[in-house]
Amino acid sequence: MSSPIPSVRQKTDQVIADIVDYAMQYKITSAEAYNTARLCLMDTLGCGFEALSYPACTKLMGPIVPGTVVPNGAKVPGTSFQLDPVMAAFNIGCMIRWLDFNDTWLAAEWGHPSDNLGGILAAADYLSRTRVAAGKPPLTMRDVLTGMIKAHEIQGVIALENSFNRVGLDHVVLVKVASTAVITAMLGGTRDEVVNAVSNAWIDGQSLRTYRHTPNTGSRKSWAAGDATSRAVRLALMALKGEMGYPSALTAKVWGFYDVLFKGKPFKFTRKYGSYVMEHVLFKISFPAEFHGQTAAECAVTLHPQVRDRISEIKKIVITTHESAIRIIDKQGMLNNPADRDHCIQYIVAIGLMKGTLQATDYEDDVAADPRVDALRAKMVCVEKKQWTRDYLDPAKRSIANAVQVFFKDGSKTANIEAEFPIGHRRRRKEGIPLLEEKYKTNLARRFPAKQQGVIFSLCADQKRLEATPVHEFVDLFVI
Repeated sequence: MSSPIPSVRQKTDQVIADIVDYAMQYKITSAEAYNTARLCLMDTLGCGFEALSYPACTKLMGPIVPGTVVPNGAKVPGTSFQLDPVMAAFNIGCMIRWLDFNDTWLAAEWGHPSDNLGGILAAADYLSRTRVAAGKPPLTMRDVLTGMIKAHEIQGVIALENSFNRVGLDHVVLVKVASTAVITAMLGGTRDEVVNAVSNAWIDGQSLRTYRHTPNTGSRKSWAAGDATSRAVRLALMALKGEMGYPSALTAKVWGFYDVLFKGKPFKFTRKYGSYVMEHVLFKISFPAEFHGQTAAECAVTLHPQVRDRISEIKKIVITTHESAIRIIDKQGMLNNPADRDHCIQYIVAIGLMKGTLQATDYEDDVAADPRVDALRAKMVCVEKKQWTRDYLDPAKRSIANAVQVFFKDGSKTANIEAEFPIGHRRRRKEGIPLLEEKYKTNLARRFPAKQQGVIFSLCADQKRLEATPVHEFVDLFVI
């Protein structure tokens, strides 16, 4: 006979309790974390403004019912939409993630912690507008930066030792959980209400990684995080209305998350929640490509002057890399769409070698139709370097190393160009910040007139003034 299922209501799972206590009580004291969060805010919104140039993204945006405007609703930066906070979170999250150009966290699980900004900014803007309408003080942008730091931390610390991709689940489950905790607390939820919301996020049914992998790679990977962070807002609002939670959502025998979706294994943790993740987050500064291939793109661009006039003479290209890159972006055969191409290390390297650059437009069909691209891909081989796989997981290094070497038909070859840390890595932060700011200026110029660009950038560059700015006033700067 099978063991009876306990019917006694259990206490709140410790993992859930720790998330909730951190979201509600922990005081962020790291100046580095707040400064990095400011840079992250700029970069994340900028990625969204670039995405607004792509009809495939904008067709999914706006209200569910065309023409709907919500009084005191959250506004979507770079647009004229004013929506309920759930739909606003989807809109912001969708545009942020569309081009795969926002920040990244790499560990046992991967992800993009700035995906949480969709829900955080929408909820904060909505709350600020409703508070002002009621004669109460609004939230400030420091509240938003605090929420970003905490959401980064929840998502990133869980990801350090717990691989959701190895059981077929997409990393956006962590966006949903982190956003739910932070947003419910931001909206004024009690501890019980935040527990209820977070427990619902864990039992909510989680996205499969189907849309990230051949033969099904598709555009859902660009709106999945928007879906997750908007769902977090919905769960938060439900909890504030008194909707119940499920204290043993993770540990319940047979029906809990661990038994159903995690092969019965509890989560492992190697550090407590603080501000580590924001301080160490990886920015995609130079290339809109899956992060495991960032340094490969850098190597390819470095080699471009040596190979651009010898593309037809190439015999073989060796990409030396780490295990995660091989598992996720080593792709052979047909690539069906931009979502497929920006997750293919061979495609990334081919474009870098041919063009000496890599831009979001290089994933579109017209560029992919160049027969040289697939001809070069067919000549590539990926080789794992075990030390780089170890360094990738080493908390003291967190490298994302790649090397590219080109061999020609006449027996000659290029140097083996290596790059361990991409320019968006914490170890290259001093070098990367000016480039990140230029990326932001470029993206602001895609949507706003010069005077408006100047006002926005000046505010975002001033930590103290930005933090003191009411959220709704900040968002109003981005209205078209």
